[in-house]
Amino acid sequence: MKNLIRLTDLQKNDIFEIFDIADEISTGKYRGFLEGKSAVLFFPTTSIRTRVTFEKGIYLLGGQSILFSNEALDKKPGAVRAEDIKDVCGYLNNWADILIVRHKDIRLLEKMAGYSLVPVINAMTDVNHPCEILADMYSLSKIRDNFTVDKYLFCGKAGNIGLAWKEASEVMGFDLSHCCGSGYEMEGVRVYHDIRSAVRGKDIVCTDSLPVEALNDFADCRVTKEIMDMANKNAILNPCPPFYRGEEVSDDVIESQYFAGYEFKKNLLTVQQAVMVWCMTKS
Repeated sequence: MKNLIRLTDLQKNDIFEIFDIADEISTGKYRGFLEGKSAVLFFPTTSIRTRVTFEKGIYLLGGQSILFSNEALDKKPGAVRAEDIKDVCGYLNNWADILIVRHKDIRLLEKMAGYSLVPVINAMTDVNHPCEILADMYSLSKIRDNFTVDKYLFCGKAGNIGLAWKEASEVMGFDLSHCCGSGYEMEGVRVYHDIRSAVRGKDIVCTDSLPVEALNDFADCRVTKEIMDMANKNAILNPCPPFYRGEEVSDDVIESQYFAGYEFKKNLLTVQQAVMVWCMTKS
């Protein structure tokens, strides 16, 4: 078994193996793979896309989902002590076949992976979002000749989406730049503070939503159709949902040919199924 906590835990060939499994799932292979098995999920109530696709993916593979709030893993407000995560995993090892966890603290997931006898999958933390980016790369692989030679631009703060794209660039070897307001930079990445300079020569433009209090700081980083016209021919805009028209992206660019579209994210379902299969079968 394998865990998926960070993309940098994987090799390039591991990612392509996951993509191959996704292709096979699309042809009907692995039907019934989770029959008689239980996936225990820890998710906040606000999760929509990631939770829906994991739960449906488990169902389509024949498995059972057992859902808890991610607060079940935290010390209760006002509590003097909390159940040790080692003990939580010790009991779950009796019944769970896979753990899928969305929690702000990646260190908690790392501890769970250390104590769990079944795979632990990171469904998002404050510092990365590996399944989301795997699905994006898989979608890109279907519409680009070689997505690893494209030049990428991430527009947004140094949060979980940007840092996950950085992890992906380190594993896959593609060129990644960052456009952001001053003070929001990712370390180890070429940084621009002006979108007009940043977008030139780029093939894939990725965005993340911004905190309301940061909007003014990113006034020179918003992606519009006019801006995408400055990128390379056949460039693609891939905004991470939820995106907000008039903030990090304009309405006209979402309605343009540059927008990867809602179908682009459709593969999140298949890729997350593939991640589960890979983690449970890889030794």
